[in-house]
Amino acid sequence: YYFEGILLRANARLRKMSEGRYQLKRRNETESRREKIGLGLNVFDEYTGRERDVQSLSGGESFKASLSLALGLSDFIESHKGSVNLETIFIDEGFGSLDQDSLENALSCLMELNVSGRIVGIISHVTELKDRIPGKIEVKTTPGNGSTIKITGGTKWN
Repeated sequence: YYFEGILLRANARLRKMSEGRYQLKRRNETESRREKIGLGLNVFDEYTGRERDVQSLSGGESFKASLSLALGLSDFIESHKGSVNLETIFIDEGFGSLDQDSLENALSCLMELNVSGRIVGIISHVTELKDRIPGKIEVKTTPGNGSTIKITGGTKWN
């Protein structure tokens, strides 16, 4: 029940990030009996009309699927009575594996979270991403001198 609820919400995110191409699906129990590793997920590819193992996804596609699952879990937890309110989410890397369109789609999903009142923290070295986010905490390390922190911009995305 819980896993299905998470997948439902994750697929809503993944559809947007993949422009309708991908949908995560549970593997049939008979298919996954031998391997009890991972979540037992396949991905349905709308372009080919076929279902395949999630391990066949490229780096960028895999990042989008992982981000969708994390956001789906967050959405599912928040949707239950008496649950915890998840106001802050941090995403650590993975953006470097995305092409320009995929980066735009992922940012659009994260901006929706920000607009809804959540704080979204992104840890990244991708210049295009850093240029798009006005509120930053930049950490620079100097050999022999330690690290310095620079805080710039506002707290909301434009």
